[in-house]
Amino acid sequence: MAIIEAPPALLVSVLLLFPLLIALIQKCVQKQNKNLPPSPPKLPFIGNLHQLGSLPHQSLCQLSKKYGSVMLLHLGNVPSVIISSAEAAKQVMKTHDLSSCSRPQLHGPKQLTYNFQDLAFSPYGKYWRELRKIYVLEVFSVKRVNSYNQLVREEEVAKLVNSISHHSSSSPGAAVDLTKKLYALTASIIFRTAFGTTFKDSKFSEEKLYKILEEVVISVGSFCAAEYFPYVGWIVDKLSGLQRRRDRTFHEMDGFFQRVIDDHLSPGREKQEHEDIVDVLLKIVKEQTGFGAISLTINNIKAVLLDMFVGGIDTAAITMVWAMAELVRRPKLMKKAQDEVRTFIGNKGNVSECDIEQLQYLKMIMKETLRLHPPAAIIVPRETMSHFTVNGYDINPKTMIQVNAWAIGRDPNSWKDPEEFIPERFEDSPIDFKGQHFELLPFGSGRRTCPAMYMGTTIVQLGLANLLYSFDWKLPDGMKEQDINMDEFAGFSLTISKRTPLKLVPEKPF
Repeated sequence: MAIIEAPPALLVSVLLLFPLLIALIQKCVQKQNKNLPPSPPKLPFIGNLHQLGSLPHQSLCQLSKKYGSVMLLHLGNVPSVIISSAEAAKQVMKTHDLSSCSRPQLHGPKQLTYNFQDLAFSPYGKYWRELRKIYVLEVFSVKRVNSYNQLVREEEVAKLVNSISHHSSSSPGAAVDLTKKLYALTASIIFRTAFGTTFKDSKFSEEKLYKILEEVVISVGSFCAAEYFPYVGWIVDKLSGLQRRRDRTFHEMDGFFQRVIDDHLSPGREKQEHEDIVDVLLKIVKEQTGFGAISLTINNIKAVLLDMFVGGIDTAAITMVWAMAELVRRPKLMKKAQDEVRTFIGNKGNVSECDIEQLQYLKMIMKETLRLHPPAAIIVPRETMSHFTVNGYDINPKTMIQVNAWAIGRDPNSWKDPEEFIPERFEDSPIDFKGQHFELLPFGSGRRTCPAMYMGTTIVQLGLANLLYSFDWKLPDGMKEQDINMDEFAGFSLTISKRTPLKLVPEKPF
């Protein structure tokens, strides 16, 4: 009987392919054995993107009621786990914080925006850890927030009160656009905190700069095909013209920041009594002391400034608008808040930051506002670095994690009457927003907690306290409490604001 000998090349091929075949079989077996989170049916190519809707946080909340608080979605080519309960959020952001504290690889507008190596979107590693030290120890330190920045905030809030007083005197009974006023307040505070008081540039008027910032927010928050379809989506963005618009916007923003930095480096610049943020960062670049693990550059300074503007201007204003809207709908709560601040302040004429600590009901109002209306309804996505489990479900590496803070704040398993605005629920309650209580996560938790939390909440409390102290607030003629539109608007922004401007009539109480 003849023996058929296999050609040597065929034997070599079989030997080379055999380990690969075994690996594929093992991978298939492991995939079958994994207990992945439940997932809604998906469509080819786009996955579950069609189920997000115009208000993704609300759409995801409704889906979680059917599929659970740990839910797997496929957003294009990106596997995403949606977290919608305090218990699951605690496992992700505390128990497995180190395994899930990176950021997804950036494509499209965020990649363009944060070529400066931005803190919020940088992957976890040596660079991110060192840059966060700069944020915590220098930019947003409690010492800095409580020193020069306090003077800036109090002066700008005083200007706001004077502006509203002038409006009330010159046009009695006329409504003031409180939304516009509060956005201008936070923008002025951020501008002065970052740049000081001397920077002026005829090429960048305040109106033009606001427009550029609005375009930046739209570019960062708008749909980007490259984010959901890596390596091919950029073609769609380019053909649609979005890429060109983003390039132009960020070029203008970069030019503005460069002029600010050049102004601060100019030998003829007027000496300032207090250092602003640009002064502090330029000193670090020059000395490179205390942060030896990385080399801070001018682009890093631009990243810090961009963080402050994109993440700081609208979030504090949004919170104050929602708080005032909720209070004006409930005159008894408004009166209770005004009685507290006016009794404590007396005839002093204004509320300073040193007074805020004594205004306990005001703090409850802010917490309740952040519970019902977190400015960032869905916390900036994380990316997992290793395998772990949440509620018994397997979470694989390179999975995007999105925590729905809006849904958690309205979870009936954590809150009684979750849809009602009841500041008293925080009376004698240990629950706070600093990231240790997972029922309330407006600023995130763990390694990715917002470093500007203290600065932001200080602005909110100071602004609200002075509005409540200085004026009685009425609805325009013919309008009732139930007529106030409380619909949300996401638009292209990363934040969730009130859809319509809040217009109220201010009256001097004294």
